[in-house]
Amino acid sequence: MTGAMIPAFDHWEDIPESWRGGAVALGNFDGVHKGHQALLAHTAEQARAMGGPLVALTFEPHPRRFFVPDTGPFRLTLPPAKLRLLEHYGVQAVLAQRFDSAFAAISADAFIDDVLLKGLGARHVVCGYDFTFGARRGGNVEFLREAGKLRGFGVTVIDPVMREGEIYSSTRIREALRAGMVREAAELLGHPWEIEGIVELGDQRGRTIGFPTANVALGEHLRPRFGVYAVRALVDGAWRNAVANLGKRPTFGKLQENFEVHLFDFAGDLYGKVLRVELIDFIRAEMKFSGLDQLKAQIAADGEAARSLLDRAHPARS
Repeated sequence: MTGAMIPAFDHWEDIPESWRGGAVALGNFDGVHKGHQALLAHTAEQARAMGGPLVALTFEPHPRRFFVPDTGPFRLTLPPAKLRLLEHYGVQAVLAQRFDSAFAAISADAFIDDVLLKGLGARHVVCGYDFTFGARRGGNVEFLREAGKLRGFGVTVIDPVMREGEIYSSTRIREALRAGMVREAAELLGHPWEIEGIVELGDQRGRTIGFPTANVALGEHLRPRFGVYAVRALVDGAWRNAVANLGKRPTFGKLQENFEVHLFDFAGDLYGKVLRVELIDFIRAEMKFSGLDQLKAQIAADGEAARSLLDRAHPARS
């Protein structure tokens, strides 16, 4: 999967004419999971049929962050990852509409007239069965269908996409990650779940015990279960095997959450770089050790466990 190159805009008034008049996929697309992928595939069919562009309309920040600002980190995909994934699944341009008090106050009718028609020139829109829009969620899929009939644009509503009776949903994926079930999350997503952040200067304690780590900023990412993971990290265009620890390092009495990645057989400097880290498998829960010797022995065992798990896993994406 390449780095995102598709155009992205943050307000419906800024959409150039070249990206108007196509098919528009509507949603938050947090995770861009298999349900989202089905929606995007339907949108792509509409775009091809009309010979127009495929544009995704999403929202930044996530509306939940706007309405409940003190909620904890919950995002599956931050904007760079979301753009990459949307591009991978066929989207040609993205309107990541700025979700602020002014946008939250527009009516359902204004959302259709101003955003979809005036801004995007939508000829066909595709959304999930539970999509709502407008102030106080005044619009739903039936409202959208009726508006389409009156205003002359097509509307496709995607039924729930199921797996063994369970709906693919961002909520279910968050639950899996919070339980440390990263393989389950990857199955629901259709791709490994990633944490992407800047490598920050930590206390460099890992270097002193022979296991240097990259301290990756967590930002708004959901916090999966604290513990040790087998991971892969993208370094200079290549995926490298690694082991990572997520937690508060109780052995050292730390309170701040840290995501520390130890790349196998690597000696480069990553400070200040953005690192993408795929969580491949969960190894063990966070533990408190009696001293450095016990900690070092467990870190070595974790590394061996991670190497074994990664050797058995599917090859990393390139």
